[in-house]
Amino acid sequence: MIFHLNKSINQPISLSKKYGVELFLKREDDIHSFISGNKYRKLKYNIEEAKKLKLDTILTFGGAFSNHIAAAAFAGKEFGFKTIGVIRGDELQDKIQENPTLLFAETCGMQFKFITRERFREKHTMSFIEKLKEEFGEFYLLPEGGTNEFAIKGCEEILTEEDADFDFVCCAVGTGGTISGIINSSKLGQQILGFPALKGSFLNEDISKFVSKQNWNIITDYDFGGYAKVNEPLVHFINQFKKENNIQLDPVYTGKMMFGIFDLLEKGYFPKGSKILAIHTGGLQGISGMNMVLKKKKLPIIE
Repeated sequence: MIFHLNKSINQPISLSKKYGVELFLKREDDIHSFISGNKYRKLKYNIEEAKKLKLDTILTFGGAFSNHIAAAAFAGKEFGFKTIGVIRGDELQDKIQENPTLLFAETCGMQFKFITRERFREKHTMSFIEKLKEEFGEFYLLPEGGTNEFAIKGCEEILTEEDADFDFVCCAVGTGGTISGIINSSKLGQQILGFPALKGSFLNEDISKFVSKQNWNIITDYDFGGYAKVNEPLVHFINQFKKENNIQLDPVYTGKMMFGIFDLLEKGYFPKGSKILAIHTGGLQGISGMNMVLKKKKLPIIE
């Protein structure tokens, strides 16, 4: 999977001297215009595997504003694959033109299958997959969020030798693939902290399937009520962070992680002299959709 990628730099973040630590943000959001952050990492070896298997169609799953759906659609267009998106929520079928993520994916050539939330929960079952094959023929199956062994192999490339001197590496967590790759490539003495974007105690078990190291911890205090749940304090934090650092955070993943890091700084979680690296996993395409939701709720929007 060959793209012209920009190098992800480690950008220093403005902090009060009272904390006695250094904080940097790895700008994975800048590596590619449309497949940025962990989405490029997750797709890289999956695309290679689909080519090896000589399959011309990629099928995957996602919600209304899924970064993964947008990235998979663009990658399909770029590398000559048909793409099929199985979308959670049959009520979205007539609202593609109102949804920036789905509209982008459609312009990239993605075909959609909209299903109810109840049926979406069956997406892991063999009977459900077989029905999809009856409908669409053979395809390369990408799980929701893109997490599988090939995705983790790609995410192992996020950390480089230049990152070896960081004491803590922080990462937002969705399906667990990105943090698994980071854990696998972490150095001796580094502590990996995961900040889940959704509720649920299943993550520890899921991550443990892909890693053997014990140098990680999942911090569950900053999901803001669940996946894609956002409130006024989080929006305010994201806007203030952008003013101070000239960096846009997304509200679903990286915004929650950075909010959590700053709260932990206030609580003295990190020892004095620590050097902290946070990973910006992209996801900025979802902001326009989130702002639509915020406007409906008469809440401040992400600037």
